[in-house]
Amino acid sequence: MAVYLDNAATTPIAPEVLEAMIPVLKEGFGNPSSSHSFGRKTKAMIETSRRSIAKHLNCQSSELIFTSGGTEADNMALSSAVSQCGCTHIITSSIEHKAVICASEALAANRSVTVSYVKLAADGTVDLADLERLLEGKQKKIVSLMHANNEIATLLPLKKVSELCRKYGAYFHSDTVQTMGHYTFDLQDLDIDFITCAAHKFHGPKGIGFLYINKKTKAEALILGGAQERGMRGGTENVYGIVGLAKAMDLAYEDLVGHHSHVQGLKSYMITELKDMFHDIEFHGDIRPENSLYTVLNVCFPKTEKASMLLFTLDLKGIAVSGGSACSSGASIGSHVLTGIDADMSRPNVRFSFSRYTTKDEIDFALEQIRVVFEKTLV
Repeated sequence: MAVYLDNAATTPIAPEVLEAMIPVLKEGFGNPSSSHSFGRKTKAMIETSRRSIAKHLNCQSSELIFTSGGTEADNMALSSAVSQCGCTHIITSSIEHKAVICASEALAANRSVTVSYVKLAADGTVDLADLERLLEGKQKKIVSLMHANNEIATLLPLKKVSELCRKYGAYFHSDTVQTMGHYTFDLQDLDIDFITCAAHKFHGPKGIGFLYINKKTKAEALILGGAQERGMRGGTENVYGIVGLAKAMDLAYEDLVGHHSHVQGLKSYMITELKDMFHDIEFHGDIRPENSLYTVLNVCFPKTEKASMLLFTLDLKGIAVSGGSACSSGASIGSHVLTGIDADMSRPNVRFSFSRYTTKDEIDFALEQIRVVFEKTLV
């Protein structure tokens, strides 16, 4: 039995999304920048998709710029905040996605920007009092904090952080890659400057995403060389990807409540079963449903001499899981997120992540294989 429990890394493309993309691949080959009928046809596909996405987010379609995914969108947001909004101080956290951390470090090195890291609780919760302290002062600031951590699932109170940013005249960017398609966003109500998206995190195609730029916020192109995306992103548009993104978002919001209920049920069931299976089990992040991304569960297993082989052993059993962010695979260092919350790195830490296609039978199979691996450490 093959069980895929690494949906935070990427999700399988939905059949309906593939079905929507195939006609574009076959017939929608015209360059959207061309003035003839072939180009106009593909340009219309892009703008129809943009309007559909904007409707889900309750924003203007002109506030959405299509990108290659979340990493590019994060980089564009931070770069724009510095070059166009006059920000000289970036406030972020040590457990952000590397797209934010590396971009912040590059801006600090190349544009004399100050970078500060807000204090975190042991479960990854942002210390709002410390954030307010960092927001004080005359420097123009941008706060960049992810909506939900991609490894430990802790949620950020977006509204509270937004209100703090506005109180001190700061800009606010949130990496929403893990939560887009899993939570609703009303961008008329949420006062935020930038949010990001990657379609492959909610059963869309890889290589496509977007950056939302509040119409009151200035931005600049990160990729130069063309007037596409209203001059904000050079390069011929990924038309079939954009159509696939829009279709994936339609599917996500078609039955969001049912999807949430199904996946949260699997996560809660797995937590209960693991607690029954082990006397010494811990979970990274805040696992309370109201404070945790329902698609991700990070487990700290008991110590065992087999710890270093756990992921490999589960893979041999047909179970795909992760020890951290897939974006850092191949690196010789451990998870910067777990290090950032002072997790016990001597114990095996595994991230399980679920999707709408995950079944209880698959969870039961995974639990049984975990039991076999840890048979010597059971109560």
